[in-house]
Amino acid sequence: MGTQPSGTVTLVFTDVEGSTRLLRELGRNAYLAALNEHRRIVRLACARHGGYEVDNEGDGFFYAFGSAREALTAVEETMGGLEGTPIRIRVGIHTGEPDLDPPKYVGLDVHKAARIMAAAHGGQALLSQATRELVGGSTLRDLGGHRLKDFDEPVGLFQVGDVDFPPLKTLNNTNLPVPASSFIGRERELAEVTSLLRDGGGGRLVTLTGPGGSGKTRLAIEAAADVVGDYRDGVFWVSLASLREPALVAETIARTLGATDGLAQRIGSGALLLVLDNFEQVIDAATELSALLATCRNLRLLVTSREVLRLKGEVEYQVPPLAQPDAEDLFCARSRLPRDEVIADLCRHLDDLPLAVELAAARTTVLSPAQMRERLSQRLDLFKGGRDADPRQQTLRATIEWSYELLSQPERQLFTRMSVFAGGCTLEAAEEVVGADVDGLQSLVEKSLIRRTGARFWMLETIGELARERLHALSGADEIGRRHAGYFLALAERAEPGLKGADQAAWLQRLEDDHDNLRGSLEWFLEHVEPEMASRLAGALWPFWYMHGHVTEARRWLRRALDAGGDDPSEARARLLDGAGYLAAEQNDDDAISLLEASLECAEQVGSTSAAAIAAAHLCAVRAEAESGRSDPRSTLAVGEEAVALAREAGDDFVLAIALNNLGVATHLLLGDVERATAYYEESLEVRRRIGDASRIALSLGNLAWMALMKGDIGRAAALYGEAAEIATPIGDKRHICLASGGLGWVAYLERRWEEADAHARESLRLARELGMKPHMLDEIFCLAGIAAATGDVARAARLAAAAELHQAFIAPDTAVVDLHRANFESRKAAADGDTWRQAWAAGRAMSFDEAVAYALSPTA
Repeated sequence: MGTQPSGTVTLVFTDVEGSTRLLRELGRNAYLAALNEHRRIVRLACARHGGYEVDNEGDGFFYAFGSAREALTAVEETMGGLEGTPIRIRVGIHTGEPDLDPPKYVGLDVHKAARIMAAAHGGQALLSQATRELVGGSTLRDLGGHRLKDFDEPVGLFQVGDVDFPPLKTLNNTNLPVPASSFIGRERELAEVTSLLRDGGGGRLVTLTGPGGSGKTRLAIEAAADVVGDYRDGVFWVSLASLREPALVAETIARTLGATDGLAQRIGSGALLLVLDNFEQVIDAATELSALLATCRNLRLLVTSREVLRLKGEVEYQVPPLAQPDAEDLFCARSRLPRDEVIADLCRHLDDLPLAVELAAARTTVLSPAQMRERLSQRLDLFKGGRDADPRQQTLRATIEWSYELLSQPERQLFTRMSVFAGGCTLEAAEEVVGADVDGLQSLVEKSLIRRTGARFWMLETIGELARERLHALSGADEIGRRHAGYFLALAERAEPGLKGADQAAWLQRLEDDHDNLRGSLEWFLEHVEPEMASRLAGALWPFWYMHGHVTEARRWLRRALDAGGDDPSEARARLLDGAGYLAAEQNDDDAISLLEASLECAEQVGSTSAAAIAAAHLCAVRAEAESGRSDPRSTLAVGEEAVALAREAGDDFVLAIALNNLGVATHLLLGDVERATAYYEESLEVRRRIGDASRIALSLGNLAWMALMKGDIGRAAALYGEAAEIATPIGDKRHICLASGGLGWVAYLERRWEEADAHARESLRLARELGMKPHMLDEIFCLAGIAAATGDVARAARLAAAAELHQAFIAPDTAVVDLHRANFESRKAAADGDTWRQAWAAGRAMSFDEAVAYALSPTA
């Protein structure tokens, strides 16, 4: 064991990831053999660099080193030695001055090293800032400061190597909002709710109920923050305050979690907590929560709502008013006034409701507590609700009404009109739609009736309800609604061309920020029977919906706009049908072709050659994908040729380039005619160069490069892929950087330049993962498996090939494995030791798709 180090010591903890799963997959004998080999590798590397074995409990080790540099080197050798085995370990390294308790150590540094190890994923080694400062110039990735359980201050963490892993399993694994003000009181309630959220404390669905302003949201944030460390896969906040359609709840949750292939699939067996705030206005979506809980066995939900959801297994927690001393503390903290009997009396008359107390404290800049108490007593009865109303809701309404009464007439008008915005707005929108000015907005922000986050102004939902009631009572409410809808129609139509160029990212974010306003505008046009305006707005928005993953919602809006507009042909209707057909094809819907055919017919009836051209171009590509190898291609190619002719007639070069490109796609897929396809791609490229459409220039170059590969011209393919990368990189077009990198990797693969092929394939896979391009991710995993096979890394090749083959059935069942890859796999399988191949293959088959991608990106031995 050597001599136990003392003084400044570097502590190393290791642990095997998924040991129970490995035991089931490999069987007892194979698992024990793999575990013993892992122990041999760890001990040999640590002994070689002066490591002292403190403990080897279970599947992990605890080592101590007198030198941080030697500790890091030992870890690097260990990780390298385990590559290609089914064992994946996570490692935590920290340097400190632990107390000796021979043959062990005690102290906070020991616990910190263990917490660092627990934050890592299999195959990942982490070290603390303290260790980083001692190891000098090692290649380490700075992961920033992270909160570790039981430690108050963030710990700077670094990763050994540059492989991409999921977010660390620290208290940072959450998107919970960070409140700007302190949390006062509620010790008992906080303890009770956190107990319900911990294992054994309560059901899997906890609903915080109470009237608006009772503090449900703030209590939920604090309780969720306290239990972040208990949920290894994270705690995620989902605000539903701006939603009105229950059908959007699941989509909103999915978008928050980044789910691209289904919400239940994204959560799976992950242990996570979802906090769903303001559920009462989408209460009909409650059954979806029940189904989600039934499917995802380790999921828990914390919901805030003004009414119980009435679901099986639901645990309701009624949020009470603040305790009297806490309400006084809150008022004094916000107003910075000393505590006295007047304040105590005022809080009592506000029923100690947090929002009411906060609003009252905000007014102390103009009124004393005594003046407020006097005014409030005059207005409570005046605005009192019916006998069956919740008394606390009566008090909250009275408090908000009273706050409204304190406003000047211009402030009241602005406050009321600002409620037309859903999800907030920019200063520009407020000025144009409701005639806001900076002074008026600032006054309302200071009075806590409007809030400002970044560049956007917004209202608390409860306050917004009062403002909307007053807006609807105004004689000019329709005019405000019309101006709001018109403003966001103009925004969408202004954004549409921007989605095609270098400003795409900025426009996408702008539309996403105002998505609720755009939805509201569409609803206003439909409710006020203005189908033409609704059609224009939906037609302008569908490319944004497509690019940002709102395909299901987009199809719903397009259908509503189509139904509202009747069957009379128009250019707007042709665009709606085109979008509906294109999005139906995206979801493999059988209606896609009929919708695109209807779009083409409609455009022809109204004589819109440009609309007809784009519909024909889309129809050509969709038919080609659907009919490849299964029917007479002539009719589909005729549609593509018609698209080109119409685009030329319209003089629309943007559409002409799409039509030429799609005709090239159809020619290649249906006829296998590489020469004709190349000619179409080249003409499309020429047009795109002329109009400066950089993103699509990169697309055309990639298509031409693929044709060059089909003809065996590897040199030309390399040049074209290289040019595509050079064009896509300055404009930040990650999709085409990804595709170009993949193409360059394939060129290097064909030329047996394995190191270069590996680098390009990894970069392409990394970007594809960032963009959610799963079929392309699958291609790159197959490619990396082929590289591993060709370079003799049998276990890695088997694991990657097995994982890719498994997930191919779900992601891209029609994708064929390249024959060259298959030959590499089979030749290596024949030459490999049978047990090695079988064990590695079994390990690959057990990987989730995310695990397979992470493993493909991990460093090779």
